[in-house]
Amino acid sequence: MSDYPHLLAPLDLGHTVLKNRVLMGSMHTGLEETKDWQRVARFYAERAEGGVGLMVTGGMAPNREGGVFPGAAGLFTPEDIQNHHVVTDAVHAADGKIAMQILHAGRYAYSPECVSASAVKSPISPFPPKELDEEGIEKQISDIVTAAARAREAGYDGVEVMGSEGYFLNQFLVTHTNKRTDRWGGSYENRMRLPVEVVRRVREAVGPDFIVIYRLSMIDLVPGGSTWEEVVTLAKAIEAAGASIINTGIGWHEARIPTIATSVPRRAFSWVTQKLMGEVSVPVITSNRINTPEVAEGVLAEGCADMVSMARPFLADSQFVAKAAAGRGDEIAPCIACNQACLDHTFSGKMSTCLVNPRACHETELVIAPADVAKAIAVVGAGPAGLSAALTAAERGHRVTLFDRAEEIGGQLNMAKQVPGKEEFWGLVDWYRTMVGQSPIELCLGVEARAEALADFDEVIIATGVSPRELALPGADAPHVLSYIDVLRHKAEVGKRVAIIGAGGIGFDVAQFLGGGDHTEDLPAWMEQWGVADPAEHRGGVAPEGPQPEASPREITLLQRKNEKPGKRLGKTTGWIHRAELKMAGVKMIGGVNYEGVEAGGLMVSYGEGRERPELIEADTIVVCAGQLSNRSLADDLEAAGKTCHVIGGADVAAELDAKRAINQGTRLAASL
Repeated sequence: MSDYPHLLAPLDLGHTVLKNRVLMGSMHTGLEETKDWQRVARFYAERAEGGVGLMVTGGMAPNREGGVFPGAAGLFTPEDIQNHHVVTDAVHAADGKIAMQILHAGRYAYSPECVSASAVKSPISPFPPKELDEEGIEKQISDIVTAAARAREAGYDGVEVMGSEGYFLNQFLVTHTNKRTDRWGGSYENRMRLPVEVVRRVREAVGPDFIVIYRLSMIDLVPGGSTWEEVVTLAKAIEAAGASIINTGIGWHEARIPTIATSVPRRAFSWVTQKLMGEVSVPVITSNRINTPEVAEGVLAEGCADMVSMARPFLADSQFVAKAAAGRGDEIAPCIACNQACLDHTFSGKMSTCLVNPRACHETELVIAPADVAKAIAVVGAGPAGLSAALTAAERGHRVTLFDRAEEIGGQLNMAKQVPGKEEFWGLVDWYRTMVGQSPIELCLGVEARAEALADFDEVIIATGVSPRELALPGADAPHVLSYIDVLRHKAEVGKRVAIIGAGGIGFDVAQFLGGGDHTEDLPAWMEQWGVADPAEHRGGVAPEGPQPEASPREITLLQRKNEKPGKRLGKTTGWIHRAELKMAGVKMIGGVNYEGVEAGGLMVSYGEGRERPELIEADTIVVCAGQLSNRSLADDLEAAGKTCHVIGGADVAAELDAKRAINQGTRLAASL
């Protein structure tokens, strides 16, 4: 008997059967734009080998004006069709199924050629769209239908028509972006005409034995969004037009409510999909923040959906389904929803990958192969850099000894997991513990490795991390001055009024930790905090009273030397969330200060190069988050003794606490030894 009977049950679509209820949702990785089709094929084939029921590609543009950015991939030529056949052939050889997403960005297209229902500029793009005339609308429909037909010719098992997240088809549905008075605007019957016509004509073009998924925005999370009655009306019309499956879309990209970041509760929107169950007869997929087989099984067992969509979990572990089916769920590398290497990369024009799994999207280049010669390797430091190096080296057949002076593995991850909204880091540390326990690694905790004890190892990897930079200020040795380690690791007592020195990622984490108000594991409270409502009660699922955060138990002032907006350098897709959370908690954020000295009543600061306007920031506790220094003393000792070593992670570069870089460095080094 499977641990996940609902998740692993087949799904009969009539003309074909999916082996389980798992959809690998669409991700815009940038792979297709490399034009290295063997690389693209390897990415998808590896996940097909991992047992996923159906995959959806990143969004393929139906035409130039509809591409998310200039040069976005699509099926424009016979050569494109042949290139995509490389991918579909590889997936089918691995007994998988794959659908191509057709994504028309509309006013979200980062191009002066963008088009939409009306000339209403998006707040997340500098380009105002051109309002389409009747001929222009017909061209867009025809191009989408052509893309679907070409997808079938390229060997895909289906297409997903992207109608959510505020993209082109979604823009016709709501009056905020559709100001038209012709047959494509005005009444809801007219506004939904375009997506329904697209699905109807796609089905005509591809025939009955082809999967057609429609991604439907079930809760827009923007003012003036769709009502629930409109969502149901559209879903029924889309089914009648020929869709095989309806997939859930959550929130427009311009929404000021987080939907997939780590601070969002798991399965936060499955209740929305459940409202549609029974309204249509085709299978319905739910999505967003489903990242373990247990969560997915629960969603299906409770009747919230017929199928679950997980995207980033397949970056973290391509073998997610196979491991779940084999009863090895604890070995699934967890998606922690950090966005750092996936969405942050996507929106910065870089190749997506995964903080937890640097091989994601680099399968053909970062190969973990058996070592030609098994070496004795010492790894000093069991933080993310050391753990990734040790596990990769052991996987290759090396004899690995892992040292750490602490009594537990995890290093700085053990502080990160204490921060409200970063609870997923608990699962990451647990996974590392499982994988080390199952490996032949000799683990030596509570051991201070010395240079002389490492002399006989063939290779030595130093991953000893960082130490907090001390504050060179008058009065900095006062008892009410603490480091971030005192607060996050040692749980030092902190007063009601707090001044935080340093507004980088750690400063924000400490402010979040001390400010309270986290509801990652309390969905109703999280919805109230962010102003999420039932779309059956409030249009678009936006509460009219807006966010209702809890009052912070402390008065917090977050300070930085840089004369810029605090938090400006945080993650591209999550920084706004952290800034909004602290603002809701009443945290004061001040840039451009000089630290003059610690006094009994707080922190004395001044402003500008002239050190003007001296001011006392009243505080009972001052927390120092003023950067880190690399712990390199062991590496220096080894080099002085003539022993070559490899230095990775924070010991190499003390730039914030960068687990993405640390894990990538550790994995790549061990793959090369």
